[in-house]
Formats: sequence, C-alpha cells, structure tokens
Amino acid sequence: MTLSLQRHTVATPDGARLAAYRHEPADLPADAPTVVLAHGWLLSHRAWLPVAERLAERGDVRVVAWDQRGHGDSTFAAGSRRPQQESVRRLGSDLAAVIDALVPEGSPVHLGGHSMGGMTVMAFAGAHPDVFAERVQRVLLASTAMGELRGTGLPLEQQVMAFAAKAPGRPGRLVSNKIARQQFGTVADRADVAATRAMLGGTRVSTWGSYYGALMRHDESAAMSTLAQVPVTVVVGRRDGLTPRKLGERLAAAIPGAEPEVLEGVGHMTPFETPDLLVRSLLGTSTADAPR
Repeated sequence: MTLSLQRHTVATPDGARLAAYRHEPADLPADAPTVVLAHGWLLSHRAWLPVAERLAERGDVRVVAWDQRGHGDSTFAAGSRRPQQESVRRLGSDLAAVIDALVPEGSPVHLGGHSMGGMTVMAFAGAHPDVFAERVQRVLLASTAMGELRGTGLPLEQQVMAFAAKAPGRPGRLVSNKIARQQFGTVADRADVAATRAMLGGTRVSTWGSYYGALMRHDESAAMSTLAQVPVTVVVGRRDGLTPRKLGERLAAAIPGAEPEVLEGVGHMTPFETPDLLVRSLLGTSTADAPR
C-alpha cells in the first residue's frame, strides 16, 4: 500500500522544530493504540517506513514517527541548523514532546526505537518516568544499547568527529553503496540499501559529528527499572557491527522480564530486514495475527 502520512511540526521547549508524521485511519477511536517510532543516528523517519506500512495495513492503530533533531527536516534548538551540546537525554525529552503533541489522551502508547532511537526511548523512560508509567503499554528496542559504546570513543574518531561537528554540507555521494550495504546482514534488498544510502548521504556532516560524542557518553542503565514496568522486546542481529549482539544481550538482561530476540544473518538495519517481526513485537501479537 502507499502509506499516507500527515506532516506536523512539533515545537520543543528549546525551540527545535521537529518534522513529525502521523498516519491515522478514518474513524479510528481516540483511545486506539498509537505506535510511536524513533529512528537511528544519521537516518530519518523513513527508516521505519516498512514497519509503518505494515502497521497501517491493519487499520486499527495510529502510527507516529518523526525526524530526530538535526536529522531529516528537523532543526536543532531555536530552529537552527547548527548543533549545540547535543545529548541522548535531550532526544528523550523530544519524544515526550512528540507524544504530548500527536498522541490523543487515553491512547495507549507502544514505543519502538531503532539504534539511537532505542536510546531515545530509554532516555525518555529515565527522564520522564511518570509519563512513561501513565501512557506507555509496550516497548521494542531494536539494534541498540543502554551504553558501553566504546566509552568516549577512539582518539582518531574523536578528532574526526569534532571537526565534522563544525563542518558544512552533506556527505552525499561520499556515502557509497558499500558503506550502506555494510549496515545489513547476509541478505539485503537493493531498494533498502539505496534508501539507507540516501538517508546517510543526506544527513548534514555536522549531525554526524555532533551526535558521536552523545552516543559515546550515553548511559541509561538507571532507566531499566522504569522500562521493566511494561513488556519489552529487545531485538539484535548476530551480524550487527554497530551495536553488536553482546550489547543487545546485556540490555535484555538488564531489564527484568524483557524478551530477547537474537536473529541469525541479520545486521543493524532491522526495520528493513525484519519488519514483520518488529510489527509483532510492537503490538504483542502472534505470527497468526501479523499482517500479511
């Protein structure tokens, strides 16, 4: 199906303008579930489209996604295209703003986070435990980690990313098909690789650099007890080179009751590689209930 997404602008307390997108079937009750999807570093809401399309086919859920600040069509603070002191915790507060603006009161929220988006979900749970307890019913954490991403990073990477944080422009064609293909496991659809390449190449160089340190400093281990209040599924591919299997397994072990899914032959781009599994994890449905 062709997914119909209505665009909205969500303003954050510090003046960032977030490009957000909502699919809402006609006559959907206000108290129907809303699936809110947070994308990863250097991507955009489009990384979730295979999952969003399958959710939309059901006709019984609302779908919300957005471009994280500095990604896609979203700005940084005060409407600027220049990064400031970016942090994962700030992304968690952006998620709170998206929920407040686009999810009706009384609608149970199902949160999905991929890569940095999973960290965003954790940061939201850590910084807004009362809102989480009141509104969230289920969580999917895909290809992500609660921390331990090489500490403060490798020295050469630190230098390169510090320079990149101040650089203009976008990498464009410098992002090759090979670089995009490396984000996948043993099998990758050409169209999915092309879409990934377009997102990576279209993200500002300053965004590449400004979030590097934020990811290296990320530690949301204190949020695990809040997450444990709801069913949580942690998905990781065995061929994920960015957030390896061991980090996914540590994350699942740190959340009491979490259900781990370790996937053979799967890489980092799980929304493209395993969309049906992610739909089932988001909704808590069985294989028989999943859309076809």
